[in-house]
This record gives sequence, structure tokens and C-alpha cells, in this order.
Amino acid sequence: MIIIGEKINGSIPSVAKAIAEKDADFIKNLAKLQSAAGVAFIDVCASVDETIEVGTMKWLIDLVQEVTDTPIAVDSPSAGVCAEAIKFCNKPGLVNSVSLEGDKIDVIFPIIADTKWQCAALLCDDTGIPQTAEKRMEVFAGIMKKAKEYNIDPSRLHIDPLVEMLCTSEDGVKTVVDVIKEIKAQYPTIHVTGAASNVSFNLPVRKIVNQAFVVLAMNAGMDSVIMDPLSRDMMGMIYATEALLGMDEYCMEYIGAYREGIFGPQK
Repeated sequence: MIIIGEKINGSIPSVAKAIAEKDADFIKNLAKLQSAAGVAFIDVCASVDETIEVGTMKWLIDLVQEVTDTPIAVDSPSAGVCAEAIKFCNKPGLVNSVSLEGDKIDVIFPIIADTKWQCAALLCDDTGIPQTAEKRMEVFAGIMKKAKEYNIDPSRLHIDPLVEMLCTSEDGVKTVVDVIKEIKAQYPTIHVTGAASNVSFNLPVRKIVNQAFVVLAMNAGMDSVIMDPLSRDMMGMIYATEALLGMDEYCMEYIGAYREGIFGPQK
């Protein structure tokens, strides 16, 4: 499972406070903790006014890179901000994200085309979020056409099938599962990602819903997730699910993660 750590995001009140107060130690500690948990990427999202977003992204990325060499996931709704943030990174990471909305793909794909950068791509376009699996697959086909145009191998893409709130979308999870299965059938080497916590908004005991969703999605083929890697229960659930799906020979990864203290009772 490719885990994208979500903790450095200005939409989180404690992170917003740290950004406003320029609390470098707070940001660096979040980076160190996520790196120690074994994430593949540390997501960095400023969530500030666009007039100061590039500068804030540079400040955050520099702090993360002071304490860890874990690759950065540059995260902004603005393709232009992502394009600038790429320049601040010491090594290839992940762009989060593009879609068929506006010119996002045509801004980002040329920049990363001849690099080792990976990219998350959302299955939406200028009409919004497609409500059926068939419509989302049409958007997917458009994204893959662009990927071929810019010579970006499917293995460098993380497709987000758009995880919606369970309590307001009766068929939302079934749609996501159907889309994941079809994407993996068409492109076995492509990655499928998503923000696990989206599914549980406005529900009690959200972590239980999040964990159940991740197990369901992994069984369908999801192999990348944007989540809190400091959630010991979720980390344990992921390692256990990999073992149950036959992806962990002799459960060695599960045992190793337990011994490293990534999940289980804290000693």
C-alpha cells in the first residue's frame, strides 16, 4: 500500500495555526512522525490565500526536507501553484492533483513528462463529479489519452475515483468499487488512490467507517491512500488486509510493522 501522509495541511486547525505563527518545529515534528510511520509521500498543502500560497509552500517544503528525505506530495487546487512547488523539491515526488477540469493536466503533464514525478488524477471534469461509474470511466479515458499524449506511463499515475460521503450518497461506495475494479482491469500497473476520511464525514465514530472502507477498497484493487499515518488502528488494518489478500508472504510485513511499533499497543 502506498501511503500518502495527510498531516501537513493548512485546512487542519492546528496546522493552520502553525503556519500563521511560523511554528517551524511543529511542522518538522509532523514530518518526522509521518516519515517514521513509513509513508511513501508526505503531502504538503498550504490551504492559504493564493497570493501567499507559493511562498508558504516553499516554507513548508523546506522544513520537511530539513528533517526527512521522504518524497513530497505537492498539494494545491491550483495547477500553477503545484508547478511552482515542484521546483522546491529535492527529488521527484507526487503532484496532487490534476483532472480534466480546466487546463490542469495541460499545465502539469508537460512539466513532469520527462521526469520521475508521479501524479494523482481525479475523475472529474468541468461538469463536476460524474454520478455514475460509466461517466467516471469516460473521464478516466480522457485522462489516459492525455497521459499517452505526454508519454506518461500508467504506473506513474494515482487515479482518484472520488470517494464521497457515505451518508449522502447511497450508491457512492458501490460506484467507487466498480470504478476501481474496471481501472485495474484496464491498466494493471496503474495506482488507485483516494482520501479515506472523505467517506465518513458527518458520521459518528468516523475511524471505524474509514477502516471498513479501506478494507473494501483494497479488496477491489486500491493500492494507494491519502490518510493519517499516525492512526495506529488504520495502519494495522492496512497491514492485516494485505496479509489476508495474499500480498504479504508469510505475513512478514505485518510482523515487521508490529515489531517496529507502527501498530498495536504502544510500549
